[in-house]
Amino acid sequence: MKRIGIIIFLITTTQFAISQTITGLVKNEQGEALIGANILIKETFKGTATNINGEFIFTKIKPDNYTFKVSFLGYKTLEQEVHKENLKNIEFTLEPSSILSEEVIVTATRAKDNDPISFTNISNSEIKESNFGQDIPYLLSSTPSVVSTSDAGTGIGYTYFRIRVTDLNRINITVNGIPLNDAEDHGVWFVNMPDFLSSVENIQIQRGVGTSSNGAASFGATLNLQTKTFNKDAYAEINSFSGSFNTFRNSVSFGTGLINDKFTFDGRLSKITSDGFIDRADSDLESFYLSGAYYTGKSILKANIISGKEKTYQAWYGIPKVRLEDDNEGMQRYLDHWLIDQEEYDHMINSNSRTYNFYTYDNETDNYKQDHYQLFYSYEFNPALHLNTALHYTRGKGYYEQYKKDRDFADYQLDDLIIGTETISSTDLIQQKWLDNHFYGGVFSLEYKLDKLNLTLGGGWNQFLGDHFGEVVWSQYASNGDMKHRWYENDGNKTDFNIYTKLNYALLNKLKTFIDLQYRYIDYSIDGIDDDLRNITQNHIFNFFNPKIGLFYEISDLHSSYLTLGIANREPNRSNYTDADPSKPLPTAETLYNLELGYELSATTMYLSSNLYYMYYIDQLVLTGEINDVGAAILTNVDKSYRLGFELSGGIQPTKKLHISANATISKNKILNFTEYIDNWDTGIQAENNLGETDLSFSPNIIANGKISYDLFKDFKAELISKYVGKQYIDNTSNNDRSIDPYFVNDVKFAYKFETKLIKEIGISLLINNLFNHEYESNAWVYRYILGSEEYLMDGYFPQAGISFVGGLTLKF
Repeated sequence: MKRIGIIIFLITTTQFAISQTITGLVKNEQGEALIGANILIKETFKGTATNINGEFIFTKIKPDNYTFKVSFLGYKTLEQEVHKENLKNIEFTLEPSSILSEEVIVTATRAKDNDPISFTNISNSEIKESNFGQDIPYLLSSTPSVVSTSDAGTGIGYTYFRIRVTDLNRINITVNGIPLNDAEDHGVWFVNMPDFLSSVENIQIQRGVGTSSNGAASFGATLNLQTKTFNKDAYAEINSFSGSFNTFRNSVSFGTGLINDKFTFDGRLSKITSDGFIDRADSDLESFYLSGAYYTGKSILKANIISGKEKTYQAWYGIPKVRLEDDNEGMQRYLDHWLIDQEEYDHMINSNSRTYNFYTYDNETDNYKQDHYQLFYSYEFNPALHLNTALHYTRGKGYYEQYKKDRDFADYQLDDLIIGTETISSTDLIQQKWLDNHFYGGVFSLEYKLDKLNLTLGGGWNQFLGDHFGEVVWSQYASNGDMKHRWYENDGNKTDFNIYTKLNYALLNKLKTFIDLQYRYIDYSIDGIDDDLRNITQNHIFNFFNPKIGLFYEISDLHSSYLTLGIANREPNRSNYTDADPSKPLPTAETLYNLELGYELSATTMYLSSNLYYMYYIDQLVLTGEINDVGAAILTNVDKSYRLGFELSGGIQPTKKLHISANATISKNKILNFTEYIDNWDTGIQAENNLGETDLSFSPNIIANGKISYDLFKDFKAELISKYVGKQYIDNTSNNDRSIDPYFVNDVKFAYKFETKLIKEIGISLLINNLFNHEYESNAWVYRYILGSEEYLMDGYFPQAGISFVGGLTLKF
């Protein structure tokens, strides 16, 4: 650490020795100062905002010609080059825009530059450069504290990510401020929104409790996405990508530009197919996006339709460790202990150790269609006050199909079959488990900004109606059921209301205070029977208060720091309730206390950001090995647990062609007093062991990313992208035998673009994943049992693809 400090000191002092101060003023056409206007020097990492007099200052800037980007809500963005001789007392005059900026749609739920929040913004250009058809988790993978994984091993199909080792069920995700998380399960399945990145304008990731948002509680991170915004000019774009594992991505995008100074229409149509790295883990994905808007200088009326349809072969089971390691004795144990039958054993031993898929039935697929409808109205009363409102409706319906062997008729509410003197009580069958969901509601925000004060009032009301049911669509032996015999059905009904207020006030010229208060009300009921024929009828009501308070201090033009304390509460999700043992207390809500202490340095050709975080949990829900009355694993509240970590990210631009960036997270993640439970097949009673302090599962102590980007020549860029993830335990026992090995992978990306007379821009790109063909796994599950007084494992690991390629052609008109 001492050496790092010396290096930073030498770099910054060298820069300061040849630096100067840049000053200026931002005003409108009437000469009035614009307070809070944003100024960015494009050739550097530096940006600032004007003070209450409309003035700005940059200190310790290397003398050079610079391009300034100046923006302010309600005005046209200005880009202006200023010669190095004229960097004193610059005056920028902004013209009023005839179009209200769509920034107003998301500002209420996003962190601002002077908020004491740990966050990362991803621009539209960064999204485009990284979009090779993989899902959103893989775009986020190189940002601080993120670990991504893919069931199929390629980043297409079912993909997931964790931030600060917080899983998707605890990450609040919104699209244009509208909740995306499933209201019942809290999860997000990006496979239902194929190629959605092609319609995303920008992204903000908040780490920790973050600012108040709509929908499921932010219990470790927030992801805020905004879809395509206003484009003045008409355009068309064709993308065609292909690569390893028979992967294809084709899309067409278009926009009318501004019609009659009032209207715009945009759209996209996409198709993605892939065989996957894992055997039979193929994906067939379709999506479209439509948007229409009516603009005035004071208002926006906009409608979006986002539609996705997916069919993916299931790869949820993973690969047993005994298959990965070619452990023939271990695979024989799977057969001897009745974990698999003879046919499944033969399939396992004859499969490739890294691509084995347990499922073999031809139509063992997941099928789902989801449509999102969004309607926005925004109005600017005056430059200091604007309102945003939105109505939304999401329709989702689909099923996954499975072949089941030797299932009892009674488990499906069917009668035994009697043929003569013989009674048949079981059968092979094909089942489908269905979801039929409706999610609708509204959100709003009112923002007031004047001089030292920025005040926001917002909230939302959302209603979820979900039907869960299962059908038998084929049976080896006919019983008394009809075609598509429905053996279970239950309904979920959830009301979610929240209201929040946020205040950012400049106590002093350089010191700002931040207060964010949210009230959230949840009424959730379930009615009916589950797939195991248990009655799961129940109702739960929660009232949560989620306060956050912090300070932001601008030490100088180069240095700033912040401190914040936040509290978040999260209700258990559907499966926490439906899987719970009815003979024991039901799971309770979780509470998180989050402390963040950050520091940032922003110089001409370098930036540095560091953050110390402490996340203390009361009643966190974790897997302990406990099971319910029918043998299903359940999550249990543990009294106390915590995550303590340090995030460091930085970048340097030694030359105009070379850009180097990196980030790292070092963390300690513990349960203070953990008790494990193991199924004892000998006694039928679970064994219980108190282990004291243990590591939280899926919590690598080190996560690191690096990127080297070099412009080989004009419009030809090459990038080396590296990622290291430390060892992860796959349960909460801190046992090395139940862990994922550390991995270090490298990708290389090339991009070249040029113009022709007929085509506005032609882009050619190539991505080489896992350049050194490293064998690694990124996710896993485990089940333990005791038989004959010996402890054994049943598990599943998820290998990721070795070296692979994706190449693409982009045509812009």
